[in-house]
Amino acid sequence: MYRILRPLLFLLSPERAHHVTFSLLELAAKVPIMLRLVGGRKPSPNASVEVMGLRFPSPVGLAAGMDKDAKHVEALSALGFGHIEIGTLTPVAQPGNEQPRLFRLPADRALINRMGFNNGGVHAAVERLRKRKPGIIVGGNIGKNKVTPNERAIDDYVACFEALYPVVDYFVVNVSSPNTPGLRELQDKGPLLGILSKLKAMSQRSSPAKLILLKIAPDLSNAQLDDVCSVVKESGIAGVIATNTTVSREGLRTPKGEVESMGIGGLSGAPVRTRSTEVVSYLRERLPKPFVIIGVGGIDSAASAMEKIQAGADLVQVYTGLIYDGPALISRINEAYAKWKR
Repeated sequence: MYRILRPLLFLLSPERAHHVTFSLLELAAKVPIMLRLVGGRKPSPNASVEVMGLRFPSPVGLAAGMDKDAKHVEALSALGFGHIEIGTLTPVAQPGNEQPRLFRLPADRALINRMGFNNGGVHAAVERLRKRKPGIIVGGNIGKNKVTPNERAIDDYVACFEALYPVVDYFVVNVSSPNTPGLRELQDKGPLLGILSKLKAMSQRSSPAKLILLKIAPDLSNAQLDDVCSVVKESGIAGVIATNTTVSREGLRTPKGEVESMGIGGLSGAPVRTRSTEVVSYLRERLPKPFVIIGVGGIDSAASAMEKIQAGADLVQVYTGLIYDGPALISRINEAYAKWKR
């Protein structure tokens, strides 16, 4: 059914299509036959996996950015996701960058976005999450407000961490979005270690302790990845999500002039697949289990998901692949993983 819907959705602007899709999903989630028609499937028990002390119903989750404000957690879970990552959330609501700020590259099965952490603020999301059904694993992806200078960034991460603590199952520290000015400077070892160590200490003083992951960019050099590994070990956090969007535009099929007209932003989708997998593999060699690695970037098939897992990822996440392939992608990944486990 999504093959019929997609051409119609692609007639709309990307952000308009996003809102229409979620309206349809909320309706489908209330009618089981509609849910099956769009590709929603409950994962097989054989697809479950234990990571971070949590039993995930399936290895595939929704990457941050699609349900920033935790408005659709239950409907998304009905599609067969093993977890939903909300955010990126900031302490105070902000509109993000001016529109247009989201662009499709169909020839590349990719997106360019410069959303800029548009969200309704952490406290509004907390109130929604308090009302969610039990049993849905939710990760809280947190960032800083655009107007907060980097020297005070830690205050924003702490504020989000404290607010979300009672209502999420794990945390993700996002310092890798290319769409908030100066944010990627926080990936440098000094400021990064300060933020992560502070949050880790806060978690250890709480009960139960919540595990923390770091989301990194695919554009880091091997030397920078080595620093990431050192920071992860020194701070004592659980692991890494690899990777966020890229600022690279190399190897695209979309005409160069068309890409340049879209302007700055992070590129996601199929073009990120190879580099993301390389980063997963590089990190796994240096961060042996029980350090956690979640692979994300260019997953648009069961084969590309299994590629990440075989490279060392414990779990995977999708976003852009879902836009091009629809909810059936989730069940295909779950089925492939269950078969691989056997």
